[in-house]
Parts: sequence; structure tokens; C-alpha cells
Amino acid sequence: MGARPNSSTPSEPILRPSTSSLGCLEQEGFGSVYAGNRRTDHFQVAIKHIPKVDVETQPTILNGKIYMIPKEVLLMLRAGDGPGSVGKSAAVSLLDWYNFDEEVLLIMERPVYSVDLWNHLNDNGGALSEDQAKNIMKQLVEASIQMLSVGVFHRDIKTENILIDTRSDEPRVRIIDFGCGCRVRKRPFSSFSGTSAYAPPELFIKGKYKAGPTTVWQLGAVLFELLDGDREFTTSEYLCDKIKLNQKLSQDCQDLMKMCLAVNPKERANLIQILAHPWFK
Repeated sequence: MGARPNSSTPSEPILRPSTSSLGCLEQEGFGSVYAGNRRTDHFQVAIKHIPKVDVETQPTILNGKIYMIPKEVLLMLRAGDGPGSVGKSAAVSLLDWYNFDEEVLLIMERPVYSVDLWNHLNDNGGALSEDQAKNIMKQLVEASIQMLSVGVFHRDIKTENILIDTRSDEPRVRIIDFGCGCRVRKRPFSSFSGTSAYAPPELFIKGKYKAGPTTVWQLGAVLFELLDGDREFTTSEYLCDKIKLNQKLSQDCQDLMKMCLAVNPKERANLIQILAHPWFK
């Protein structure tokens, strides 16, 4: 199935006859996500309902015509490479989307054996071992490098937006919810869309931030939560020195976390430096 720039008129095929809904998976700030089955082949999908008032669009040329396409659609197609990438990319794949009068629907791949990282941590006593965290973190860094390389700035990397496929001994990472994302650009951003608890310190200090350093900061916050087990990370508490790194962690791990959570973005490691860090060896 391909993206339909306009599928709101009664004469065009619509989603509802082709899928069946099984129940709500998640309530998000800008919509709700439901589990469903594609009726043609029973493929399991996730159906995201987004109120039209919350949809940000971008003019896009398709077949010589200009259409206003939801930004989230464009980001997902770039990050996951469309229906042909089902199960292959770290980002979950967008299968189709529909533009109705009151809402936009996104039909996405649903990794059925996955649980979000927040619940995965709770199921494992609130924290993981360094080896377990290392496997997840390495995949997150590689996924972030891939997304930024194709111009996608997720902007809301956190445990709730990371799925873990637990079918094998080495859980696989999948990235979801591109609703706060945007295209990468050279000049700094001044307005923030995402979870304020994980916003980079430069946003509060200077009112500006960039894609790469912000992504590294959020990965550092995720790494902290993977290994701490006692409390959630917030940028404000870290800046007030209310969050301390676990001194029981290996020196390499503490060093990596400090590189990710450097308050000055110019002193923060980049993604390539993180991937080459001794902790991953």
C-alpha cells in the first residue's frame, strides 16, 4: 500500500473496511494508537488516530502535483523506507495513511512480540545489567546515526518510544512515535516539541538546540534510566545536581554517560564517538 495524499472523499477506498481494530495500545499527546489486523492477510498493524487540528503538514510534490502531506508521514517514510522495510529497519514502518475530514490515520507495522522499554525495565526489576544495556544502547546509537543521515530528527527519544523485541537472547530495538520529529537542519532550533524532561540543557540556557547534540543528550538520559533503576531522569534535576551517576558502574560506563550528558553541547560526544567508545568493545 502507498501513501494517499487525499483519501477523504466518499468515492475513494477508506481504511475501515480493510482492517479491524482490537483495542487501544497507547494514548498519546496528539492521538491514540490501536492494535488491528489487515483483513486481506491478517497482518498485525498499529493504527494511529490523530485529530486534524494536531496535524502539521508540509507541501510535497507527487506526480507533478503539490500535496500537503503530514510531517509525521514524511519522517516515517524517510526513517523506515516505507512498506518494503517491514521488519528490516530500526524505525517501525509506515504501511499506509489516510486523510479524513476530522482526523488522519497512520497504518503502521506492529511488532507483536515487543514491549516498550519503560515496561521492559519494570519487568526486569527497574534496571538492567551493563551487558544488557550495552546491547540496547548500541542499537539505539546505530539507529540514531541512520535517522540523522537521512535527515530525520526524532526529537523525543525516551524509554516509552523504544520497543524491545524479546523473542531472542539479544533483544532488538525498534523506534516509534515520530509525532514530535522534524527534518534535520544546519541552523539551531528555538522551539521544542517533545518531552520537556529530556530536553537538552542548551534549550533552557540559551534557548537554542541542534539535532545531533540533542539526540546524544536523550540517549544519555535513556542510558541513565537503563542502569539506575531507582529514579527517572530529568534535565532540570540533572542541572540542579540532584541526579548523581551510579558509582557502582564500570569506569568506562560512567565515562560514556558523562560524555553524553555534558551540559555544554560543544563538549558533548557525537554519535560516532559514542559508537567507538571502549564501553562497547
